[in-house]
Amino acid sequence: MGTPEAAAVSLEELLKTPNPVVGVVTQPDRPAGRGQRKVPSPVRRVAEEHGLPLLAPEKIRDPDFIRTLESWAPQLIVVVAYGRILPRPVLDLPAEGCLNVHYSLLPKYRGAAPVAWAVLNGEEKSGVTTMRLVEKMDAGPILLQEEIALDPNETAASLESKLIPVGARLLLETIRRLQSGSVVPRSQTEEEATYAPILKKEDGQIDWTRPAELIERQVRGFYPWPSAYTHLRERTLKIYRASVISSERQGHPGEVVRADREGSGSPLAGES
Repeated sequence: MGTPEAAAVSLEELLKTPNPVVGVVTQPDRPAGRGQRKVPSPVRRVAEEHGLPLLAPEKIRDPDFIRTLESWAPQLIVVVAYGRILPRPVLDLPAEGCLNVHYSLLPKYRGAAPVAWAVLNGEEKSGVTTMRLVEKMDAGPILLQEEIALDPNETAASLESKLIPVGARLLLETIRRLQSGSVVPRSQTEEEATYAPILKKEDGQIDWTRPAELIERQVRGFYPWPSAYTHLRERTLKIYRASVISSERQGHPGEVVRADREGSGSPLAGES
């Protein structure tokens, strides 16, 4: 069960193992782009390329969907960025439970946007966790974890590109160790839990009264979506890269005090 590119990579790796994939579940095709044409998810494309049985229910509690899922008789359900919380009938269906790949070092950053929030909050490390799914969001027992360091200029996009292959590899290792009985689940410490709520487009709007360090992280954490943005002469201006500099020049929040091709150089007209 999965939807975006990260889940498609994990599915491709699963298909290389001796364990048969009896079916795939993904989100329905969604409108995208200026034309708002419906676009299939990356997971759908992989499933169709390999001729796998595929479901894309509008409602996760749909009785017909659950009956079809039961007919597949899965021994294990793997969930990678599916985008919906599974109800109890799905969680209880497979004999080996539901295994989730989450892109944070749980219990930190439970929720929909762990990669972006790790960058936004200036974390020095992130990673991937595999865990058993329970009804409470991202709160199940931890199976395996792998940690990686963040670069000083890390964006949400660059961090995700590092975590995706780690997640696919850790997924296969978790399945191997579950089959051999060599993995010991450990409970999460609730007192250490933090949350990574879903991003909204309005989150990207820059508040120029905030400290420069936080704005610079906002630019990196919201790249590529929803992107950091401001308004200039009644037009939206997206900011894709920023840096914090020391300057004796004082200005008001949001005021442009210098502008040239290199980001520094001759003062603007009227600046002394």
